[in-house]
Amino acid sequence: MTDVHNLGLDIITCHAWNKDQTEVAVCPNSNEVHVYKQSNSGWKSTQILEAHHMNVMCLDWAPKTNRIVTCGADKDAYVWNQDDSGKWIPAWVILRMNRAAVCVKWSPLENKFAVGSGDRMIAVSYFVSGNNWWLSKHIKRPIRSTVTAIDWHPDNKVIASGSTDFKVRVFGAYIKEMEDAPSSGPWGAESPLGTLLAEFPNSINGGGWVHSVAFSPTGNKLCWVAHNSSICVADATKGNAVMRLYTEHLPFLSCVWIGPNLIVAAGHSCMPMLYSFDLNGQLYFVSKLDNSQKKEAAGISAMRKFQSLDRQARTETNDSALDSIHQNTITCVRRVSSSQFKNDVFYPKKHVIIKKDSLVYFKFCLVKQEIL
Repeated sequence: MTDVHNLGLDIITCHAWNKDQTEVAVCPNSNEVHVYKQSNSGWKSTQILEAHHMNVMCLDWAPKTNRIVTCGADKDAYVWNQDDSGKWIPAWVILRMNRAAVCVKWSPLENKFAVGSGDRMIAVSYFVSGNNWWLSKHIKRPIRSTVTAIDWHPDNKVIASGSTDFKVRVFGAYIKEMEDAPSSGPWGAESPLGTLLAEFPNSINGGGWVHSVAFSPTGNKLCWVAHNSSICVADATKGNAVMRLYTEHLPFLSCVWIGPNLIVAAGHSCMPMLYSFDLNGQLYFVSKLDNSQKKEAAGISAMRKFQSLDRQARTETNDSALDSIHQNTITCVRRVSSSQFKNDVFYPKKHVIIKKDSLVYFKFCLVKQEIL
């Protein structure tokens, strides 16, 4: 079952949901962020967040602390908190970047967040109560190009990044001023901020830009998608072994784990795809999650279609619509409900996809993976 909600915007470049999915923050390809709240009559705009003077490139909503972080092409970032009246108030973040911010992600404990930028670095920000601002520390080496994707390990002290230098890297992200010393984890001995724990080339022969990275729910596996139409998974429990699958689809732009072994990827093919990573280390395609929307016109047989094509070099049907619910590129996929896993069995959970034509798609995944 799929419900479609039109927010009345021309395009949506990034979005984030609150804890119970009753509110959503979206950027309509401008320097503004619109916050919508669900009501009986649909989605209503409650406030427009205006602080950036250039396009907002990315945003994220911390569900527990109810804070929104926004980053823009103006090289600035703001953390928004609600006051007693419900109005969103911005707090300044000291990023110290020379180029645009590209991606942002709250840590699992929501006491810090990471920002990837075109300045070939990752800024990890944490709150300094004495000055009432967010201070940043940088991860620079060995990043050689724009950081396009980031994700946090569940332990809150490791971060993964993907960049346009065709590399996926795993760094230590422990900040001694605010956290206890890290212990050993699946990716090796966890170390202070910026320590390189693992590095993976997107392809043996170079590959393409990395568009999205995502840790599995346990943190033992890392998935990424890239511009060479590939989807890859690295398994820390098997010596960082990498399984690569080169697909026949257009490049994916986003990926998310919806179970211990299940991954949803979506992008330029305008169709969310479900993949599985089994216990034998094999990555394979499961199914498409969209339902076919095309129906053959009544009374038009295959013979008539070929006759029309032969006579006039065209068919008598309208082929302008895609064979999917989504009619444009899917720019982002987010899991909005909490995960519950038991014995590697995936229980049906809700996930949401937003794409460029400003429609919000609520998708219910009824998939179950049995123990292998």
